[in-house]
Amino acid sequence: MNTPEAEDQHTSQSTEPADRSISSSQGLEMAAASATDGVAAAALRSVLQRVKQAAERSGRVPDRIRLVAVSKTKPVPILRQVYDAGHCCFGENYVQELIEKAPQLPEDIQWHFIGNLQSNKVKPLLTAVPNLAMVETVDDEKIANNLNRVVGNIGRKPLKVFIQVNTSGEESKFGVEPAGCLDLAKHVTRNCPNLEFCGLMTIGMPDYTSTPENFKTLANCRSDVCKALGIAEEQTELSMGMSGDFELAIEMGSTNGENHGYEAALDVCHVELEFLVIHS
Repeated sequence: MNTPEAEDQHTSQSTEPADRSISSSQGLEMAAASATDGVAAAALRSVLQRVKQAAERSGRVPDRIRLVAVSKTKPVPILRQVYDAGHCCFGENYVQELIEKAPQLPEDIQWHFIGNLQSNKVKPLLTAVPNLAMVETVDDEKIANNLNRVVGNIGRKPLKVFIQVNTSGEESKFGVEPAGCLDLAKHVTRNCPNLEFCGLMTIGMPDYTSTPENFKTLANCRSDVCKALGIAEEQTELSMGMSGDFELAIEMGSTNGENHGYEAALDVCHVELEFLVIHS
């Protein structure tokens, strides 16, 4: 809607054409922003409702599932709209982009880093984003050691981490092989006191029909890790599920009639911010 000042300027067309042009533009921007706010809020509610329904179909507690809005390449105003709609958990793939966005947004946002993290980017990331809640892509001892060292040097609280597992076997995907997952988990828990091991993450194949197999592989990795480390499975999260398959991933807890330890399997799912804003 136009402001009263803008409306006043509209009535003085013959005397202030330049001001009229500016105020009209501002009015359109305000109207567009208001409309987008509504779309973002409606889309967010729709996705959360789908998460709730998928959880209920699998006999799970919806509040146990965390939705990460993947905001890579999206401008700050769009993130702000989703935040204002009630969401505060966002995922970024690129260090520089996250470093630039974080100071422009509220401090209570929980940032998840979900891209490949290079060693030389660890210090800039951790020092520039104090509200970084989690790094989901630890896939070797080197990056774990660097994170542990920098966290200790800057004196921040222990950083929550997921170990990324390449469950699809694709060369294009990052992540430790399933066979090496346990050794990496042991390294993080025993040799990295400034890191808090919270679970496992995987990115399945683009063909969503492969999701069940990828997901079962991740669930099996969790079972092996928890058994070896004496950790309860319900305390070890799994992060999987994208915009196109998050409901399937959530429902994996009940699709297998036999009990193979997949209950409450998915705890974190990633949904593209574009999906939240555009699709309702």
